[in-house]
Amino acid sequence: MAALKDPAVPGRGGRDMTPLYLTGAMLLLWALLSAALGVSLWGPTLYNTYTRQALAWRQGLLHLPEDVPYLELAVYEGAYYVSFPPLPSVVLWPLTFLFGMDTPDNLLVKLYALGACLMMYAALKRAGYARLSAGLTAFLFCFSSSLLPMTLNGAVWYHAQMLAFFLITASLCLLALDRPTLCLLCYALSVCCRPFHALYAVPLFFAWWMINRRAQIPLRDTVRPLLPGVALGLCVAAALGAYNHVRFGSFLEFGHNYLPEFSFQGGIQFSLSHVAGHLKTFLWGLPVEISGGKWSVKQFGYSMLLACPVLLLMLIRAAVDAVRHRMRSEKAVVLAACLLHGFLLLFHRTFGGYQLGARYAVDLMPYAFFYLLLTPEKKRPAWAELIFLGANLLFVCWGVTQVHI
Repeated sequence: MAALKDPAVPGRGGRDMTPLYLTGAMLLLWALLSAALGVSLWGPTLYNTYTRQALAWRQGLLHLPEDVPYLELAVYEGAYYVSFPPLPSVVLWPLTFLFGMDTPDNLLVKLYALGACLMMYAALKRAGYARLSAGLTAFLFCFSSSLLPMTLNGAVWYHAQMLAFFLITASLCLLALDRPTLCLLCYALSVCCRPFHALYAVPLFFAWWMINRRAQIPLRDTVRPLLPGVALGLCVAAALGAYNHVRFGSFLEFGHNYLPEFSFQGGIQFSLSHVAGHLKTFLWGLPVEISGGKWSVKQFGYSMLLACPVLLLMLIRAAVDAVRHRMRSEKAVVLAACLLHGFLLLFHRTFGGYQLGARYAVDLMPYAFFYLLLTPEKKRPAWAELIFLGANLLFVCWGVTQVHI
C-alpha cells in the first residue's frame, strides 16, 4: 500500500540490531519497576481468572467450579462464570498443561507489549523512518502511558486489554505491510478481548479502500484480497457468539450483566449518566492532588490526554493538518472513530476503576499510531515530542510505585 510505505528507508546498512536494543530497554525497565514494586517479573498473578477458566475447560466446565470472591465473576443460575471475553483463556489453555494454576501471566502481558512495540518499529521503518527514530517513537509511544502499569501485572483486567492492544496494533501494522488476511484475523481476535474494538473495522476497511482507489486498482482487485480475512473474522465471531449463547442464552452476552453489582445491587454498567463525571476526571483531571499538605498521584485516574499523551499529539497533528489542508479522508475517519470509541468508553461505570492514569484510554492509542502511519510527510519525531513523551515516561515510572494493584 503505497501511502503507508516508502521503499527508500533511511538508516545504516548491515544487520538491524534495533529490535534487540528495544527488547533490552524493555527488560531493564520491567526489571527495575518489578524490583521496586516487589512483584514477580514473569510469574503468576493472584487475579488469575483466565487461568481458572482454562483449567475449568479441561474439566469440561463452562463455569468455574467455585466462587472466588476477589474476582469479577458473574452469577448465573447458581453457577460462577468468567464475565470477560474468552480469548486470553485460549492462549493460556496449553500453558496450563505445563504450569497448572501458576501460568506466567506477568510474563505474557510483557510479551504482548514487546510484540506490539516491535511491530510498530517494523511499520515505522517501512513508512520511511530511520532506525533510531523508529525505535524511539515505538518505545515512547507504548511506554510513556497508562500501558506501562498494565505490563507489570498479568491480572485479568490487564491481561485482556494487553492482548487486545497487541492484536489491534498487529492488525494496523499488517495492513501497512500489505497482509490483509492476517490483518483482519488479528482485528477479529482483538474483539474477542475488548468488544468495542469492533469500531476499528471502520478505519481499517476505509483506509484499504481509499488507498487502493487512489492507486486506481480495480474494484475486484481491491475486494478480493479481503475475502479470506473477512471469512476468518466471521468464523471467529460465530465461535464467540456460540460460546456466549451456550453459557448465557445470548450471542452478545459475555456475562458482565450478571455481575452482582449490575444484576441485583443496583449498579448500571453503561449509562449516559456516567459520562459527565468521567469527562471531569478523564478529560480535565490533573495527575496529582494535595492531601494533608502533601502531593500525591491520583488513585482513580486523571486526564487521558496526559495518561496516554499520544492521543494529545494526534489531536495536535489533526489540528495542524486541518489548518494546512492535509486532512485526508482516511485521517478524518481514524480521528472520528477514535472520538466515537472514546465517547462510548465513557458510558462505562468505572472507566477502569483503581488505576494510574486512564486504563481504558489505552484502547484508543492504536488510533494515534494509525494516524501517524497515514502521515507520510512525517519521518521522525520532533524534539518537543520526544521531551514530552520522555517526561511522561518518568512520571509514569514514579507514579506506578504509588498506584498499583
